[in-house]
Amino acid sequence: MMLALNPTAVSAQDADAAAADETVLEEVVVTGIRGSLLSSIAKKRNNSSIVEAVSAEDIGKLPDASIAESIARLPGLAAQRLDGRANVISIRGLAPDFTTTTLNGREQVSANNNRAVEFDQFPSELINAVVVHKTTDAKLVSQAVGGTVDLQTVRPLAHGKQTIVVNMRGEYNDLGALNSGTTAWGYRASASYIDQFADDTIGIALGYARMVSPTQEERWNAWGYPTLGNRSDAVLDDDGVVITPAVPYYDAGGNAIPTETEIIGGAKPYVKSNELTRDGLMGVLEFEPNDSFNTTVDMYYSKFHDEQILRGIEIPLKWSGASLRDGAVVDNGLITSGTWDNVEGVVRNDVVNKEAETFSAGINSHYEIDDSWSVEADLSYSKVTRTESNMETYSGTGRGSGVGAVDTLGFSQTDDGAAIFSPGLDYSNPSLIQLGGPLSWGGGLVGAGIFDTDRGQDGFINRPSSDDELKSIRLSGTRIIEDSFIDSLEFGARYADRSKSLLDEGVYLTLKGFVADPDNFGTLPVPEEFLLAPTSLAFIGMGNMLSYDAQALFDSGAYQESQGFAARVNSAGQVVREIVIDGDKYWNFLPSMNLSLEVADDQKVRLGVARVLARPRMDQMNSGFSFGYNDTLKDSTNINNSPWSGGGGNPKLRPFMTWQFDATYEAYFGEGGYVAIAGFYKKIESFPFDQSTPFDFASIVDISGIEDVIFTQGLVTQPQNVHGGKIYGVEISGSLPFDILTESLDGFGMTFSASFTDSDVKETPTSDSLDMPGLSNTVINSTVYYEKYGFQARASMRYRSDFLGEVSGLSLVRESKFIKAETIFDAQISYDLSEVGVEGLSVLVQANNLTNQKFTSYQGDDKRQVRDFQNYGRTFLFGLNYKM
Repeated sequence: MMLALNPTAVSAQDADAAAADETVLEEVVVTGIRGSLLSSIAKKRNNSSIVEAVSAEDIGKLPDASIAESIARLPGLAAQRLDGRANVISIRGLAPDFTTTTLNGREQVSANNNRAVEFDQFPSELINAVVVHKTTDAKLVSQAVGGTVDLQTVRPLAHGKQTIVVNMRGEYNDLGALNSGTTAWGYRASASYIDQFADDTIGIALGYARMVSPTQEERWNAWGYPTLGNRSDAVLDDDGVVITPAVPYYDAGGNAIPTETEIIGGAKPYVKSNELTRDGLMGVLEFEPNDSFNTTVDMYYSKFHDEQILRGIEIPLKWSGASLRDGAVVDNGLITSGTWDNVEGVVRNDVVNKEAETFSAGINSHYEIDDSWSVEADLSYSKVTRTESNMETYSGTGRGSGVGAVDTLGFSQTDDGAAIFSPGLDYSNPSLIQLGGPLSWGGGLVGAGIFDTDRGQDGFINRPSSDDELKSIRLSGTRIIEDSFIDSLEFGARYADRSKSLLDEGVYLTLKGFVADPDNFGTLPVPEEFLLAPTSLAFIGMGNMLSYDAQALFDSGAYQESQGFAARVNSAGQVVREIVIDGDKYWNFLPSMNLSLEVADDQKVRLGVARVLARPRMDQMNSGFSFGYNDTLKDSTNINNSPWSGGGGNPKLRPFMTWQFDATYEAYFGEGGYVAIAGFYKKIESFPFDQSTPFDFASIVDISGIEDVIFTQGLVTQPQNVHGGKIYGVEISGSLPFDILTESLDGFGMTFSASFTDSDVKETPTSDSLDMPGLSNTVINSTVYYEKYGFQARASMRYRSDFLGEVSGLSLVRESKFIKAETIFDAQISYDLSEVGVEGLSVLVQANNLTNQKFTSYQGDDKRQVRDFQNYGRTFLFGLNYKM
């Protein structure tokens, strides 16, 4: 339900302005960079709320290659990269899950497992403008604690003329094709058509965009950093007297290494080649038979396919049977170089296929009953279906742990936190490296009763799939109030029905030869028809590795799939299964107020106050629950050391609630110039965070079947609503056309912004402050441009400091890790050939990630303990735009 008041101030200046509006002026249409800036600034200046905006330079031409990159340059916004692309957005220090995305004002579903919309689902060529609402009002029903991002398509009647646009661009990644059978070349193509008919009462807009985009990636992934311990622990007799003393590890100087020294537990270096194919279709039909009635029908469809080839070597180290030689180098509590013996590497040839299909449609009708009353109705539907297959295939020197040839492996940590290895084996030799799991990872197959040995896992497939569907209707009415400080009163209601499901299935892969004869079958040479040229892992020092077409091998029927779980049965031998349906109902009153005061000519002060909510992540509300019993702790009656433990989601979790206070000062000057300073303060009422609470497991478990149970209490970890905390910050932004300084700089200009954000959120009043996901203390953006005589040139920079982000962990589980600060430079040059007589045609060259900024995540407070190091290379685009 919504209720909105629009106060206004009336003065003699309004009458003068109205009279001035009657003057007929020659129309001057400004396009290009300056046209985009003028349109964006006008949206910011004229909105009743505090907003930021970016507009297309022309039809089909947002300033950047992707939507996320364009809006990540706005004040207070920051992007997190995935596979080298800006993918999700944080607003004012809050994680992407606390941002809502709308298309033409309608909330959109997400292919993400949670609520964050992945912006690479939307072709930038089909989006005309993006408005980011930092404050909310009652009309903005799809509000969020972070902010609301509204993607806007063109309105054909407002556009007012026939337009046909065709864009074509080639694309190249300078790392080259890192994997056999892949390419570093891609392309983008789009076409748009806008027209008006029947005396400009019917308007139509159609757009199609296709992208085949390659990304290449050199990636280093660490398992983690355990403590070193001793080479062998002390042996004690029954009285605690040392029989055999502990044997430590020794460093290069012959000194005993402290047991708490940390060392890499294992590594997974690999190269990755993506080919992202996306088709997008947009349609708008607008009907306006008179000045009182307008109906608009919108439709958007996209199909998204991301194929990834990953080849690398899994290297178990401390968390394995490998042994560290004496002579390692220790630097401030971390072993940075040394030599491992008895290393059993797992050669990986993996394939990932992701598909997502998105459909969104809506119809909006607006009718002005008379000069005082108007009504509006809006119906919308949005759905996305996602399927994913993440297939791992293993090969090595033998089947199972301790069977094949082992390696002696030197390692040395580099300055950027990755490592360089020096192997002793040739991992590209097909006679040495053969199909079959070289480590005994098949315990799940033993537990399921499929095999009697844990040597049966030769691969694995994760197959998550999700469906997200949203239906909504909104009805509203507006009453114009004359001769009052209240300009209008708007009231209405919205009903929405959203359902989202996630199925996460995993299966083990076993070579069929092993299935037929598990006692005698070892490894299998890769069949000749599937062998490919070796893949280079030189960037990590591992040389070449054996490569084969894993998808074709799987499709040939070489593997058997097995579900690796065992069902729990009761005393009657029956499978126990219980479907849990749970949740909560609640009402919230969400008042808001936005004031816009023109304190002087071209100067505004805005104030905003609102109570805002963001619903919890979908995985946090999971009704599933798991528990375990550790028999070795059965004699303990200490709840902090209990044999019982459990965890899961919390379907009764309440939303993230804040009171938000905003203030901004804006000064506008010249043509396209402005400066703004804004402050915000978010007082947190409720924030979802994992907490452990006491639980009596006797309420869900029949303990009569478990021997010697003396204690049934334990801790259960679930998301709970933490109360109290704050997020606050300051933003500075501006646009400066240099011709304001001197006419000789006509055509030059720059935009800039800087955001400084901090938080203080605690589990309890006495606990330390939590690190808020998505919060960078400092975000800086700037763009310098030149536009004149048909030339356009632009260089952009965006910087964000360290932040807590999400990365993919074991079995695709999302893990929170700190992401190192990054600075990314992009540039673009174009020329309008109309200047030399070729009307409507322009050419462009664009470069992204010019300095090849790496993506690095790390563990804890030690930035040397890198968990993920990704080198994406530079991407170059070049192409043509034609408009008629």
